[in-house]
Amino acid sequence: MCGIVGYIGKRDSVPIIMDALQRLEYRGYDSAGIAVIDAAGHLTGSKAEGKLANLAARLRNGESLHGTTGVGHTRWATHGRPSDANAHPHLDCSGHFAVIHNGIIENYASLREQLLGQGHQFRSETDTEVLAHLIESHYNGDLEQAIRHTLAQVRGAFALGVISQDSPETLVFARNGATPLIVGLGEGEMFVASDIPAMLQHTRKVVILQEGEIVTVGRDGYALSAFDGTPIEREVQQITWDATSAEKSGFKHFMLKEIFEQPNVIKETLAGRIDEDHDVQLGPELKIDEIVLRAMTKISITGCGTAYNAGMVGMYLMRSLCKIPVEMELASEFRYGDRAMDARTLTIAMSQSGETADTIEAVKIAKDAGTPVIAISNVVGSHLMRLADATLLTRGGPEISVAATKTYVSQAVAATLLALYLARVRKAAPLERLREIAEGTKLLPAAVDVVVNTSDQVKKVARKVRKARSVLFLGRYVNFPTALEGALKLKEISYIHAEGYAAGEMKHGPIALLDAKTPVIGVVTEGRVREKILSNIAESKAREAPIILVANHGDDEAAALADHVLWVPRVDEMLSPIVNVIPLQLLAYHIADIDGKDVDQPRNLAKTVTVE
Repeated sequence: MCGIVGYIGKRDSVPIIMDALQRLEYRGYDSAGIAVIDAAGHLTGSKAEGKLANLAARLRNGESLHGTTGVGHTRWATHGRPSDANAHPHLDCSGHFAVIHNGIIENYASLREQLLGQGHQFRSETDTEVLAHLIESHYNGDLEQAIRHTLAQVRGAFALGVISQDSPETLVFARNGATPLIVGLGEGEMFVASDIPAMLQHTRKVVILQEGEIVTVGRDGYALSAFDGTPIEREVQQITWDATSAEKSGFKHFMLKEIFEQPNVIKETLAGRIDEDHDVQLGPELKIDEIVLRAMTKISITGCGTAYNAGMVGMYLMRSLCKIPVEMELASEFRYGDRAMDARTLTIAMSQSGETADTIEAVKIAKDAGTPVIAISNVVGSHLMRLADATLLTRGGPEISVAATKTYVSQAVAATLLALYLARVRKAAPLERLREIAEGTKLLPAAVDVVVNTSDQVKKVARKVRKARSVLFLGRYVNFPTALEGALKLKEISYIHAEGYAAGEMKHGPIALLDAKTPVIGVVTEGRVREKILSNIAESKAREAPIILVANHGDDEAAALADHVLWVPRVDEMLSPIVNVIPLQLLAYHIADIDGKDVDQPRNLAKTVTVE
C-alpha cells in the first residue's frame, strides 16, 4: 500500500518523481503529492485527491515546482478519507519538514493528543502527520537524530521518508515491518522507492532496506544504519530484468499483458528444477536437510487472498502425494488461531511481494514455535525471504496490475514443485507417479498458451454475462481453489458480487440464490470428481441459472449442459488448476473492460497490503 519515491541529484526532481509515481500508482491511487526543495532553499509542494493525473494537471496548470531534492507519494487511504488535506506529504507547524509514509502508526492517537497539548496544529485526519510534528519537536539541528528520536516513540509497521529545507542535500528514509524500501544508486544522483520499477529506467544497482533500518541519502552515496545508530554494510544487488518488463508493450491494460505472459512465467518457474529423469530437484535452493523434511508430521500453509488460493492448490497436492496432514489457514486468522505447532511442523508461507503484513506476522509465530519455514515468493530480498529458513522463488517478474494473475499461476506451479519434491524426499508416493506429474508440467506453457489465445471467444461470453448482479463459481477437489480465484478476480475488477464454492455445498444454502439472472460458472475438466460436479451443475440448471463451464476440448456432455463453454486443453488432473484458471482470468478482465472499469487499479485496493 502507498507508493513512496525520493530523488536527490543534479536534475530537476519533479519529472523524475512524477514518472516514478506513475509506475507505483498500482500501490495506491486515492491521492498523490510531491514536495521539493526549490532553488531558493525553500520547501514547497503540491498534492491532489484522486489519481496521479489530478496532481499532474495541477503541475501543468500553474503550480510550477522545481528542485533537485524531492519526495513523492501516491496514497491508499487508511486513516482519513481521500482528500487534498489527507494526501501526503505532510508538514510540521513550521513548514520545514515534509514526511511521506506507508503503513500505520498504531499509537498515533495518543501521540496526537500529546502534540496538541504542546501547541502543535494539525491539518489532516491522518496518522502520518504526527511524524512531522514529532520530528519538529525533536529537531535541534540534526535531521537524522530527530528522526531517530521520533522512531523511538512510534509503534507500527511503516516506511517513511523525510526532507527538510534545513538539510537540502539530504533524504532520510526508514523502514519498520513489512513495508518495502529500496535505494537506487546512480552517478551523482540517488533514488529511493517502495518498488524497483520506479527507478529501473535510471539504475539497476539497488540496496534493499530491512526491518529496523534507516538510510541517509546524499547525491553521491548513502549511509545505512540500525535505528540505534549501528552502521550497517550491505551488498549492492544488480537487477537483471529491464524496464520494458513493467510496460504495457501494446496491450490495453497491464492485466491483459500479464495474463498473456503466463506461458513464459511457467517456463521460468520450472526452469532448472526438474532433471532429465523427471525428478524435481529443489535441495540446492531450499538447503533444508532431507532428514528434517522426512521427520515432519504436519504441514501448515498460510497466505492471503490470491496467495491463499494458490496455497490451497499446494494443499491438495501435498495431501495426495505426501501422505501427511496438511492445514490451510488464512494468514490473518493464523495469527489468532492458537496454532498447534512444533519443530516437526513444516510451515509454507505464500506471498507475491514477500511483504504482506499478516503473512509476515504468521511466519513470526511459526518461527517462535520452532517450525522450519519455506517461503514461496516473487521478490528477492523481501521481508518474508529473510525471515524464512528457505525460499522457493516464483520468478514471475514485475506484476503491475493490482489483480494478480501471473503471480497466482507461478505460485501454484511453485507449490506443485514443492509437493513433488517433498513426496519424493519422504518416499510417500510411487516414484513413477511423481515423475508422470513432473513430466506433465512441461506441457503447461503450451496448454496455457492455447487458452490465452481464446481471449476473443471469452470476450463474447463476457458480453453475455456482464449484466449479472451476482455470480457463483463452483469447483471440487483441486479445482475448488480455481473457483475461489475466479470469483476473486471477478469481484476485484468488475465489482460484481461473486463467490466461489465447493460444488457439493450448493445444496447446503447457496442454491437458494439461483435464478435466471444468477450465472453459475463451473469447472468440469477431467478428474475423479467430474461426474459429481456435473450433477451439481445440473441441479443449478434446473433452477434456471445460466451455465458457463470450463471444460476440456471435445466434452460433449459439458457442451450439452452449458449455455457457454470456455474450452481448455486436457492435462493431468493435479495440474489442471494452473490451466483452468486462465479463462476465468480472461472472463473477469473482459467483463471489467467492456463495462469501462479501471482494470489495473480497481477501487479501494492496493497491490501490497502492508497493514493488518
